[in-house]
Amino acid sequence: MSINIHEAKTHLSRLVERAAAGEEIIIAKAGRPMARLMPLKSLEPRRPLGGMEGLIWMSDDFDAPMDPEWLAMFYGEDKPIEDFGITR
Repeated sequence: MSINIHEAKTHLSRLVERAAAGEEIIIAKAGRPMARLMPLKSLEPRRPLGGMEGLIWMSDDFDAPMDPEWLAMFYGEDKPIEDFGITR
């Protein structure tokens, strides 16, 4: 829908309601489009930081080097474990 700026001033409340319902409205001045009135995307509140605190558990050694057997499963037997900083 296209509407002139004078009409838009007069009926702004109705136009905002129509835009909120999904309609896109072009506001024109002297027949030239100047602005677009359209619905906003859903404004869901952002989750607060730390919202999962206490719900996730991580082992104390989660970042410890992997066992040589695990490394072999990931990278194959032909990759020397010394390349990963592990000695036998």
